[in-house]
Amino acid sequence: MGADMSMPKGSNTPVPVTALRVEVTRRAGPGIPDVDASALLLSGGRVRADGDFVFYNQPAHPSGAVRHEGKRAGGAQVTDTLLVDLARVEAGVERIVLAASADGGTFGQVPGLAVQVTDPATGDTAARFDSTGATVETAFVLGEFYRRQGSWKFRAVGQGYDSGLEGLATDFGITVDVPQHPGHPAAPPAPAAPPAPPAKVTLTKATPSVSLAKQGGTSGVMRVNLNWQTRKHITGRGRGPGPGDVDLDLCALYELADGRKGVVQALGNAFGALERPPYIHLDGDDRTGAVTDGENLTISLDHKEHLRRVLVFVTIYEGARSFADLHATVTLRPQHGAPIDFSLDECTVPSTVCALALITDAGGDLVVRREARYLVPERGVSPQRTVDRAYGWGMNWTPGRK
Repeated sequence: MGADMSMPKGSNTPVPVTALRVEVTRRAGPGIPDVDASALLLSGGRVRADGDFVFYNQPAHPSGAVRHEGKRAGGAQVTDTLLVDLARVEAGVERIVLAASADGGTFGQVPGLAVQVTDPATGDTAARFDSTGATVETAFVLGEFYRRQGSWKFRAVGQGYDSGLEGLATDFGITVDVPQHPGHPAAPPAPAAPPAPPAKVTLTKATPSVSLAKQGGTSGVMRVNLNWQTRKHITGRGRGPGPGDVDLDLCALYELADGRKGVVQALGNAFGALERPPYIHLDGDDRTGAVTDGENLTISLDHKEHLRRVLVFVTIYEGARSFADLHATVTLRPQHGAPIDFSLDECTVPSTVCALALITDAGGDLVVRREARYLVPERGVSPQRTVDRAYGWGMNWTPGRK
């Protein structure tokens, strides 16, 4: 179907059994309530557990089949995105409901509400439904994916609720706390006895390594975060994001089980991918440091058997001549299991590149080792080549830009 063709309410259309991008869009403007997209994975018309509700505060389904990507604003439109991989939906799930909730008003005040399903591989629009005629509703089921004789279809639903996210969720078997947080619809689903959060693991010089399997990090994804702040004002070179700001780039050298090697980095737009080699993805180039949550890299633990070793490192792109006076913390957050963190020691050498963590295969398990090793490039040698030499990666390098 064409991108401009909206389905009639109640109609259905086949969709490819693949990874699909679901975009809930609305027009932007003053006084228009915010809209949050969510998905519910249903078996027998109800969720099996609170984890089957995917939304901003619980952004990934344990199976990896649904992920909430978040919002972006562009021009006259705001888009909230979910990624749905129908090939990874568990056998017991027969429907995935796609919902939207309004924060700070009703859908009668939200112009241009629509849901669009596209195939990211081709850019083709698989389905689109424009929801019109809303009045006092504060939540909507816009559409749903459902199984039919071994294939998947999308149905345009357009069912509204005047009881918000709470009413919608309750309909599908989720208990939602009533208190609301500013800027968000309802609190996350609350099990009767919430499990205690996993204990954090801090790596030190004395205990520099940890097994991911022993921490429960055997599947899903692992997010590697670098966050930093300056201990004092740095006057650097170049054209950084602002006076005294330092632009650090999180990067990773990888070697796969089949011997292929490469690098994931912003330079040359080598951002990688999660569902295909190298199974590592750089989540954009932040360029603002501690103003947000720093730089993030994601590693797929579902494909860990393909990874022989991964070296996470950081370079100074611009804004400082060395890591001196920077205070940085590295945190590795497996989707399942305890977070792992460590701080970098104070830098006392003119270093522009620091090896952070080495992740190696150990008979099907991945072991994370704290490196925190500042390296000093020789004159005319790039930071990337310096790391390569220090760890014997053996790659050929050409100049790159970002």
